[in-house]
Amino acid sequence: MGDGHAPGGILTGARERFDGSTDFTVGLEEEYQLLDPATLALTNRFEEMIPAAPDELRPRLAGELIASEIEFRTGRNATFADAARELVEGRLATLAVADRLGIALGVAGVHPFSPWTEQRIIDTPHYRRVEEELGYIAWTNNTWSIHLHVGVRGADRAVAVTTALRSVLPELLALSANSAVFEGRATRLHSTRMQVFTKSFPRCGVPDAYGSWDEYADFVDLLERTGSIVESTQIWWSVRPHHSFGTVEIRICDGQTEMGDALAVAALAMACVAAFARDHDAGRPLPAHPRGLIDENIWRAQRHGLEGGLIDLDRGLVRPTTAAIGELLAWSAPVHEPLGLTPFLAGVDRMLGEGNGAMRQQARLAAHGGDVTALQAEIVDRTRRSADEALALTGAAAA
Repeated sequence: MGDGHAPGGILTGARERFDGSTDFTVGLEEEYQLLDPATLALTNRFEEMIPAAPDELRPRLAGELIASEIEFRTGRNATFADAARELVEGRLATLAVADRLGIALGVAGVHPFSPWTEQRIIDTPHYRRVEEELGYIAWTNNTWSIHLHVGVRGADRAVAVTTALRSVLPELLALSANSAVFEGRATRLHSTRMQVFTKSFPRCGVPDAYGSWDEYADFVDLLERTGSIVESTQIWWSVRPHHSFGTVEIRICDGQTEMGDALAVAALAMACVAAFARDHDAGRPLPAHPRGLIDENIWRAQRHGLEGGLIDLDRGLVRPTTAAIGELLAWSAPVHEPLGLTPFLAGVDRMLGEGNGAMRQQARLAAHGGDVTALQAEIVDRTRRSADEALALTGAAAA
C-alpha cells in the first residue's frame, strides 16, 4: 500500500493531483436554508431551485443532504479576493432565484425551530447511500456550514499542513460559532451544529496526525478494503485533504449569517493554511498535538465560543479564546498582505470586539422574549442585507 493507492481505488490519481496543485488557490462553499417566507420554517423545495437558476449560476449550486438546503460553490480562484467576491455574488444570485420561487433564504449553523422529522433526504446516489448507511444520524443532520478549499502543492506537504491545522480548529470553531438556538430554545452551546453533525457522523471531527502521504493513504486504503467507505467524501473530518481537487479543505465552521463574518472566518482559515505551509517550507516543526487535547479545546469552543478560554497545547495553560485568536493573527501576519487577506481579516478584529453569531443570537432571542420566529426573521433579513453590504468590501479588495 505504500504507493498510496490501489488501481481503480478511491485514491487513484490523488497524489498526482496534489503534486500538480497550485499553492493557495481558493474555493469557498456556503450552505443556505430554504424557508417558507410566511412561517420561516424549513421547506423541502430544493428540486425547484437549480432548474430555475440562470445558466451561469446552475453549475455552482448543489444539493446537500436535505431538500430544505442548497449549497453555492465558487470556482477555483487565484486569489482570496476573487473567491470572496464570487461568494458574495453567489449568495445574492441564489437569493434572486429563491425570490422568484417564493422561497426565503437564511444562513446559520442550525435552524432555530424546524424539526428534523419534517425534512426529506434528497434523491441522489450519494445521499441515498448516506441515508441507507446512517439512518437516524443522517435524518437528524439538519446543519449548515461554510467550507474553505486551499490549493497546497505536494502530497506530503498537504498532509503535513492538514495535520498542523488540527491544532487551530478550536479557534476557527469559536470564531464561527453561530448556532446557539435549536429546537425552540437556547441550547447553552455556542455551536449546536458541532454537536448535531460532528459528534454523530462516523469518520468526523478531528483526524489522527499523519506523518506522510503514504501513512494517510494506508489508512484510506484500509477503510476502502474493509468496506467502511466506497468514496472519499465519506470521510467527513473537520479538515481533510480533498482528493479530487488537490486542496486542503477546512470544514469546522458554522454557516455565517453575516456575510462579513463569513469572509473574515474564511480569511483567517486561509491565513493558517498559508502560514503552516510557510513554516513547513522553512523547516520549522509543525504541530501534531494528540487528538484528545485538541478535542478538549473543541469542546470549549463549542460550549463557550468567544466567551471562554482555550488551552495552549504547548504550555498547558488556559488563555482567553479571544487572545488565542489574536495569537493566530500575529503568527500568520507575514502571509496577510501577500495573499490580499488584510481587508477581510479586519472582520476578525471586529468579531473579537463585538461578538460572533452565537452571541448575537443569544442577545436577540432574549430581546424578543424567547420568540424563535422573530429571531429567525432577523437571520433571514441579515442574510440578505449583509451580502449587499459586503459587495463594497469585495469590490475594493479585488480592485
